[in-house]
Amino acid sequence: MTRPNPTIALYPGSFDPITRGHEDIVRRGLRVADRIIVAVAHTSTQSKRGLFSVDERVELISEVFDDEDRIEAMGFRGLLVDFAAAQGAHLVLRGLRAVSDFEYELQMAQMNQELNADIETLFLVPEVSNSFISSSLVREVAALGGDVSSFVSPSVLERLLAKLDG
Repeated sequence: MTRPNPTIALYPGSFDPITRGHEDIVRRGLRVADRIIVAVAHTSTQSKRGLFSVDERVELISEVFDDEDRIEAMGFRGLLVDFAAAQGAHLVLRGLRAVSDFEYELQMAQMNQELNADIETLFLVPEVSNSFISSSLVREVAALGGDVSSFVSPSVLERLLAKLDG
């Protein structure tokens, strides 16, 4: 059975930087969506100190997924539901690493659904090998000289190390 319209999903976040865990969620998201927009928020809903600019994050994400034309990276401002409507997306992908993520993600999903009843949120659990990885942990370990090469793609690692050395 063919769907009349392609299913467009958003995968929102800060992606500072994009990790192997993020990559896993996006690539597996293609099992349920025809196209995925990795949506980099200009303003974070949680207080985070950024390392890369939004434009740099969009570039990194585009490099990571340059082998897949169904994945696009874009920055956005304002409410996710407004950005979703503008892009024709009705599905939001979110990764849950631990129980601690669930309460916050559930509240966000319910608020998004209240703001736009056409928005559905799909929670995906990362592969076990990626379940502990977070961008902030990768930044911290890299800043302290630790090896994060297994947690990010080679292009991200190169830019991360250059940024920290600069």
